[in-house]
Amino acid sequence: MATEVKRLIRVRVDKGASFKRDGYGKKRQLSDSWRKPRGQHNKQREQKKAKGALPKPGFGSPIAVRGMHPSGFFEVLVSSVKDLEGMDPKTQAVRISATVGDRKRVALQDAAITAGLKVLNARTVKPKAKKAPAKPEAKDEGKQKKEEKKPSKSKAPAKKEAAKAKPAPKAEEKKTPAKKPATKPKADAEEKKAPAGKTAAKPKAEKTAGVKPAAKKSTKSGVKKNE
Repeated sequence: MATEVKRLIRVRVDKGASFKRDGYGKKRQLSDSWRKPRGQHNKQREQKKAKGALPKPGFGSPIAVRGMHPSGFFEVLVSSVKDLEGMDPKTQAVRISATVGDRKRVALQDAAITAGLKVLNARTVKPKAKKAPAKPEAKDEGKQKKEEKKPSKSKAPAKKEAAKAKPAPKAEEKKTPAKKPATKPKADAEEKKAPAGKTAAKPKAEKTAGVKPAAKKSTKSGVKKNE
């Protein structure tokens, strides 16, 4: 790139101004893209101080550098190998279209580099790994896991049988001690209670004997006899 072109690009950067529409920063829905103010009382249209500058001829970039990429080349949009024909590698650079896929992009990018053209949006395309051989391995691993799980199932019933066999002697042990002294203390208790009941019956008989003379005072008719 010539020194004069570099100088003009530097002038364009220093001279450039960013024009933003009125109301940008006050309302969220407004973007910073430029819109000419047309309001009757708009302060930016009236060129009030600190309301933002309007685009004017003095803000323009030098004609020799206008529309040029900062790298010093005029970019050309390319989508096929035919578009590379007739391009000047000294003043023009290639920008590959975004609609081009990875498979065609590799061929187009290689053709541009061999022609001596600069690619502004060069990209390294990684080859996709094949996943086909991975499937049978996964199946084999699944079979091995199933085979490993099968013996564990056969062990489960053996544990259940052992668990069932263990509580049987415990039940027998519980039954045998319960039968030994259960009858003897009951018989002793009955023998002890029997004499206590006989002694308790005697005072009842005495009470009834004392009540009989009180019943002789009244006659059957209920009328007192004349003495």
